[in-house]
Amino acid sequence: MKTFLALYTCAEDSQNHEAWKQLAPEVQKERMQAGMAAREQWLEKYKEQIVSQGSSLGEKTKFVDSHGVRDLPRQMGAFIVVRAQSHDEAAKMFLAHPHFAIFPGDGVQIIECLD
Repeated sequence: MKTFLALYTCAEDSQNHEAWKQLAPEVQKERMQAGMAAREQWLEKYKEQIVSQGSSLGEKTKFVDSHGVRDLPRQMGAFIVVRAQSHDEAAKMFLAHPHFAIFPGDGVQIIECLD
């Protein structure tokens, strides 16, 4: 089995976030409840493949290069570490994931962790 880092993307200025902001507060609340339930089901389905449930990420991103330090717009919202036989298998775990199917996230980037 290989290990993969999955980065949940959710740019604050994305189409998904803009559409979310247009929803009535009661609709947002209903979707949050449905999303949390769907997330728990996803976690249960893949519990044997989850290495670390990861964490939500902070609101600010700092970028450091040869020009110094600067702020960047946030693109990543959370991460999780999973195990799968292949990169494709790991990616398929996230098809229709609640992060973007219910919540206003953009998608999930899956990156192999090399030894």
